[in-house]
Amino acid sequence: MATKKSSFLVYLITFLSVTALSTFGFDISTPALSNNGGSWVLLHSSIGISAMHMQLLHTNKIIIFDRTDFGASNLSLPAGRCRSDPNDMALKIDCTAHSLLYDVVFDYIRPLLVQTDTWCSSGAVIADGTLVQTGGYNDGERVARTFTPCDDDQCDWKELPEYLSVRRWYASNQILPDGRIIVVGGRNAFSYEFFPKNFLNSTWPANYYLRFLRDTRDPREENNLYPFLHLLPDGNLFIFANKRSISLDYTHNSVVKEFPVIPGEDSRNYPSTGSSVMLPIRLTGGNQTENPEVEILVCGGAPNGSYTKAERGVYISASRTCGRIKVTDPNPKWAMEEMPMPRVMSDMVLLPTGDVLLINGASNGTAGWEDGRNPVLNPVLYRTYSSDPSQRFWVLNPSRTPRMYHSGAVLVADGRVIVGGSNPHRVYNFTAEPYPTELGLEAFSPPYLAARDSYLRPSIISIETPQIGVPYRGSFGISLMLGLYWRSRGIEVVMMAASFNTHSFSMNQRAVVLKVTSVVQLSLVAYKIEVNGPLTTAIAPPGYYMVFVVHAGIPSQGVWVKVQ
Repeated sequence: MATKKSSFLVYLITFLSVTALSTFGFDISTPALSNNGGSWVLLHSSIGISAMHMQLLHTNKIIIFDRTDFGASNLSLPAGRCRSDPNDMALKIDCTAHSLLYDVVFDYIRPLLVQTDTWCSSGAVIADGTLVQTGGYNDGERVARTFTPCDDDQCDWKELPEYLSVRRWYASNQILPDGRIIVVGGRNAFSYEFFPKNFLNSTWPANYYLRFLRDTRDPREENNLYPFLHLLPDGNLFIFANKRSISLDYTHNSVVKEFPVIPGEDSRNYPSTGSSVMLPIRLTGGNQTENPEVEILVCGGAPNGSYTKAERGVYISASRTCGRIKVTDPNPKWAMEEMPMPRVMSDMVLLPTGDVLLINGASNGTAGWEDGRNPVLNPVLYRTYSSDPSQRFWVLNPSRTPRMYHSGAVLVADGRVIVGGSNPHRVYNFTAEPYPTELGLEAFSPPYLAARDSYLRPSIISIETPQIGVPYRGSFGISLMLGLYWRSRGIEVVMMAASFNTHSFSMNQRAVVLKVTSVVQLSLVAYKIEVNGPLTTAIAPPGYYMVFVVHAGIPSQGVWVKVQ
């Protein structure tokens, strides 16, 4: 049996050997070069509700909610509480929860009470960490709701009835540089409005007409609901709907630019549901300006006519293409890439490494009740920074659980991706074939979490700022521990905003790569790095972000900071 002394000597010899190999230029494999395809863990076989909507909060808790109009869930409200809603379409008195708070760290669930119907709604987190959630169906279609995190487990939903000017069902939200939220579109809502309202100037309209939303609507299919929104560093709003995209100056209700139509016959928005991310904003090198280069990635969807065919029981193959466009170019053009398999209803999750995880969804049909077939069980890693487009896609290890319509995924601070939901039925149906209602919650660990690479993983000890929070145009320090500093691979610091995920789109998802100005070694495994903060509120709107230190493609756990 090995003694503690011999075990330490083995560790020391291994550490020094690896250090020597690194120092003298020998190759050391990392997850980016290995065949590790990630791993899955079932967290809960049932959380009692299906995760139609998910939002990570800065307390490391995920608020999860479904719709309220289908009847009882499998999670009771505590202490005999019940929801009384005379407008509810299923139960006027309902003693079950349709929302909950999941504690990521301690793995426990607390039921919440949401009053009005949140079916196919939208949301964003404002600067103080409050979730502002808007719209829905029936008595919830014009409601704004708030959830402010607390430490004593007493916080719950609050509702602002009739707050919205029109019905917002299948709308999208985006936080803005001034802290407001813009709410765009929805079914037969060809306009946008703001939260909070401007109560000081009664002459301002309640909402603003946007013809682009009407023009992108397909007869009988729509294909422009849940439009993809991305706040650009110039302060304008990128909006993608169906196949078209624009840059909107929402302060003057003016379309600044229309981008080329994405090539091909595939529609990309609900119900031909694809997904989209804004790739990381890199404030490094010559890109450290107030208007850095920005690229948008759109993946998946379905060919024209897929929804009407699926409604008749014909499930045609989904889109297998992605389009990537550098919107800051003077003459931007889409570069088309091909995924390893067709995907519809897949989520796109930005990872701390800058890569994009495509997860969940189907290979045939569309979104909608019973309209998808053939689940895609394998996540795919899109390697953003690979110079060879043919090498960007990496098929990862599969889940055993189909995640079809009404499923979701969110990144959490420890680097895992929490996955839940899937209910392609009008009510909860646990015996339906081929895809029963799914109430389970899983965690997917991307390849960068492999234990064999722990010696390359930084551990943040502290973040030192000159004031409360990370300043704009200022600098801050990070103290960290690192078993082996592979200098040639460098260190990056990434700020990531948590997203509101529903219907395969993660609203407000954002990654900003900050400039590291110095790395100082304090001891064998201790380092201090200095970092420049974001330049403007358009690059990083005020609020809470997870800060990750990434070394040799391996991220630390994220630490929450407030940018202000």
